[in-house]
Amino acid sequence: MHVPGVFRLCFLALIVAAAVLRPAQAEDTAQAEDMGRVVELLDLPRHAALMRHATAPGTGDPDHFRPDDCTTQRNLSEAGRAEARETGRLLRAAGLAEALVLTSRWCRATDTARELDLGEVDPFPPLDSFFRDRSREDAVRRDILARIAERKAGDPPLIMVSHQVNITAVTGIFPASGEIVVVEVLPDGTAAVRARLSP
Repeated sequence: MHVPGVFRLCFLALIVAAAVLRPAQAEDTAQAEDMGRVVELLDLPRHAALMRHATAPGTGDPDHFRPDDCTTQRNLSEAGRAEARETGRLLRAAGLAEALVLTSRWCRATDTARELDLGEVDPFPPLDSFFRDRSREDAVRRDILARIAERKAGDPPLIMVSHQVNITAVTGIFPASGEIVVVEVLPDGTAAVRARLSP
């Protein structure tokens, strides 16, 4: 059967579109499943999500850094703010209606926590970056793990927004900006990684 050229081109375009859309749809499904798994884990005792602040260009902080003055700090880019909002949207879509969000007092972490829009946001000093003072590492790890270990069944899900060095100290993982690492604190006081979620 002869198919006119224009119809042949349309038919080929539909085949190409289907081929392109299938991987995207599969990726969306996988992401939704990963989010659902994270939300399930956050209902369990002694579990929490450690989230690295969203994209904030640069490394460390300026020499004149002050925790109470965002103008002296690295801050989220607009892309970083959008990342945090999208993470919050996806978590809500997966069933996380509300959480207790603890955050570093650094502005890029606090702003990430607020952009998630998942409920109350409280500062928790052990989540502050110790990039400039590595002597704090053991105390930071101990205090973060102790706070996660306090979480009991029925408590609000716990999300802790922090920095690469803090999350690496607890998990051994070097997280990407905006990445979530879900941990369980075991009876011996160490952390077991139960899930990772890239932004």
